Amino acid sequence: MFTSNPEDTICAVSTPPGVSAIGVIRLSGAESRHIIGKIFQARDKSFTSMNAQSHTLHFGTIASGDELIDDVLVSFFLAPHSYTGEDVVEISCHGSPYIRRRILEELVNHGARMAHTGEFTLRAFLNHKFDLSQAEAIADLIAADSKISHDLAMSQLRGGFSAEIRKLRDQLLEFASLLVLELDFSEEDVEFADRSRLMELLQQILQKVSSLKDSFSLGNVLKQGIPVTITGRPNVGKSTLLNALLNEEKALVSEIPGTTRDAIEDVLNINGVTFRFIDTAGLRRPEDTVETMGVERTWEKISKASVILYVFDISEADTSSILEDINAISEKIRNTGSRLVLIGNKTDLLIELPHHFRELVEMETIFISAKRRENVNLISESLLRSVESDKIGDTSIISNLRHYEALSKALESVTAMIQGMDEKRSTDLLTIDLHAALHHLGTITGEITTDDILGSIFSRFCIGK
Repeated sequence: MFTSNPEDTICAVSTPPGVSAIGVIRLSGAESRHIIGKIFQARDKSFTSMNAQSHTLHFGTIASGDELIDDVLVSFFLAPHSYTGEDVVEISCHGSPYIRRRILEELVNHGARMAHTGEFTLRAFLNHKFDLSQAEAIADLIAADSKISHDLAMSQLRGGFSAEIRKLRDQLLEFASLLVLELDFSEEDVEFADRSRLMELLQQILQKVSSLKDSFSLGNVLKQGIPVTITGRPNVGKSTLLNALLNEEKALVSEIPGTTRDAIEDVLNINGVTFRFIDTAGLRRPEDTVETMGVERTWEKISKASVILYVFDISEADTSSILEDINAISEKIRNTGSRLVLIGNKTDLLIELPHHFRELVEMETIFISAKRRENVNLISESLLRSVESDKIGDTSIISNLRHYEALSKALESVTAMIQGMDEKRSTDLLTIDLHAALHHLGTITGEITTDDILGSIFSRFCIGK
């Protein structure tokens, strides 16, 4: 169970562990100014922490009795104009682990306690600084390692998604109150809720919730990194291509077919978009048990990839074998929305393009020399076309599994209510489904919470956030 006593004043280091130029220690709670005043002496002798103005910065020293601990800058943010909505004090000290530990010891000795994981952000949520989905966006923003994951987090933090959910919920609440009123007058057989308007609203909500739910497949891929499988027959240069894309010797390269027996993975950031490249075992009839497992894993990776780079040796392969593989891959990714790109490798071995490959040009085919790293940039450009990152911010894209599950359950309840109205079910049965939809939508923004939900969400934060 996740608990936070609002009467406590909490403290924690907000900067990463290890030696650094500076460290930041944060205090939050009603006693923050009182506690810092016991150990901080400002250079301005007329200053006291209890008369500090909000959003001011003061230079001075922190000491324990006669022991000088460090020269520091202390920032004051007074309630309600702070991150947590409480009085907040931030101490910027030198980044020595010893200094940070000694300052924390002094804060605890004078009445503060160490913060739990995510407790600062939990207090901000409880003090209505933002809703639950925006709190989760803060964790995503901290963890963002690419422009696109940053944009997703910022879009959610700005509150557009929350506003959409609240609008849907408010519309349902209006009809919920009318249905409850009908139950109070059930003996008189009176309808307060216009069934045609209610059905119209439910259809609109069904469409919107379905759209949000369906955006999870894109949002989750963008957040985690777009999976790109490199596949093809043995010895066509798949591992050489991976090394060329990553600009390092990541994969072992050999003239012996079947060198890659298991998937090799690495990530690459291209213009702010993270791609997860997966070099797989060659597509051929395996000769031993280990290679059989490698080929099986290749097909598994193909089925889960957003983009498949099918590599073939343009100097040796024939069109029939390529088309055989392409047809098999296309069948595997049917209805997944995955994209297949053909990569004609080893152009350095050619004088001119063989006649029997001309029909492949009509497909999306990129001709390269992975060994010489020629035209590899064209693959990067093609991959970027797979991502419509410019649309992020224009519409809500969810990337949070908890939101996806809540939307799925809300969708089930709305669907059940539409079916119930078609079947002219009684008001009390309609109300059950309506309240269920309200509940699931409410858990997204935090109108409805439990200790389990809060514990799961805020455990993802670092201690000082």
